Amino acid sequence: MTKGIEGKVVLITGGSTGIGAETARLLAERGAKVAIAARRKDRLDEVVADIAANGGTARSYALDVTDKSAVQSVVAAIIADFGRLDVLINNAGLMPIRPMAEVNTEEWDQMIDVNLKGTLYGIAAALPGFLEQGSGHIINLSSVAGIKVFAPGGTVYSGTKFAVSAISEGLRHEVGEKVRVTSIEPGAVESDLKFTTSGTAAETVLDFYKQAIPAASVARAIAFAVEQPDDVDVNAIVIRPTAQQF
Repeated sequence: MTKGIEGKVVLITGGSTGIGAETARLLAERGAKVAIAARRKDRLDEVVADIAANGGTARSYALDVTDKSAVQSVVAAIIADFGRLDVLINNAGLMPIRPMAEVNTEEWDQMIDVNLKGTLYGIAAALPGFLEQGSGHIINLSSVAGIKVFAPGGTVYSGTKFAVSAISEGLRHEVGEKVRVTSIEPGAVESDLKFTTSGTAAETVLDFYKQAIPAASVARAIAFAVEQPDDVDVNAIVIRPTAQQF
């Protein structure tokens, strides 16, 4: 158990694999009550079973973060099931890498819907309750590609992550007296994200991710932000492999 984490109710989107799953396991180990949400309910249930086997508390919720009403319904269900919500971790994301000259507007739409709108829908669902209870913590997964444009190939992805970082900082300015806001900005991390690229860039992406650090490394950074006292707001954490130059 960890003071600052124990007893908190935490919702993690994209919680079935990678950073989301590892964060769920770590926070549950440290005493949080964890709600994980994603489209693949079977994968979520495997994470919940792992947590339960280690004495933790977790529940799974099927969710497509691009569905605004579904996000609101899941937040309402978590509050009904656990009695409250203390931390929202907007982790769901896509990263198809492709030169803009290929003009794959379908992938652009998907990234905007998941990476950007999904984050906004999570904020919209959780923020009113946080403001009403006078406390809460919103953690948004941005990227080092939200600090420097990942081009060629990652221009639109960078656009969504720059937006997530900007929204995080603006939200902190607006509600920071009551609600803590953290932007987590990872580099290459071992997860399914690298498999969302297809076509000519797929091999390049897989080669880039050979330097990736474990998802558990990012989970520890998230736990560090969560465990701080109420008067400490960790606004941004950049974490990347030591070998990564970008």
